[in-house]
Amino acid sequence: MEADKDNANPTIINPSDLPSRRRSAPTAKRPGIFDALAPAYPSLADAPSPPEALSDVSSDEEREEIDEQEVYDLISTISDPEHPLSLGSLGVVTLDDIKIVRPTSPRSRISTVTVLVTPTTSACSLTTVIGLGVKVRLVNALPPRFRIDVRIKEGTSKTADEVNKQLGDKERVAAAMENRSLVSVVNNMLATCE
Repeated sequence: MEADKDNANPTIINPSDLPSRRRSAPTAKRPGIFDALAPAYPSLADAPSPPEALSDVSSDEEREEIDEQEVYDLISTISDPEHPLSLGSLGVVTLDDIKIVRPTSPRSRISTVTVLVTPTTSACSLTTVIGLGVKVRLVNALPPRFRIDVRIKEGTSKTADEVNKQLGDKERVAAAMENRSLVSVVNNMLATCE
């Protein structure tokens, strides 16, 4: 272990104790909830699709709802920037700290996903980077009908107010994602996502 880490001995949760739906598919690859969102690029070996298959666009009534467990499954495998462990294993993200608020108006289609992040120590210097990694993962994985709100859990960090202000500001997040070294750290964190 490196001596310069903020928390060289964090509490580690056994991966088999983490909540997940992923264990239910032993060998066969099931279609994922987000497979319909990815553009299909047929290979040269694939036979052309019939025209009726191309017009198979799901309507709002047919769309599958996303719940807290699915959001947790998306972010729990993000690796911690200081430790060779996932955010789920370190208890940085937990299922109980994820809330989805459905639209309150029949005219609105926007749901809000709120994730509370718990740093491993109150003096963690990478709290902003961890929050940014969670936010980038969800923005890239969830459909645009979700507003993403990532915050530091109250009372868990000395810099929570400052970090929450940064994570809630679209311009600050966009500026952070223009910093090459920061983008490299976030990409390394997200490389472990399933």
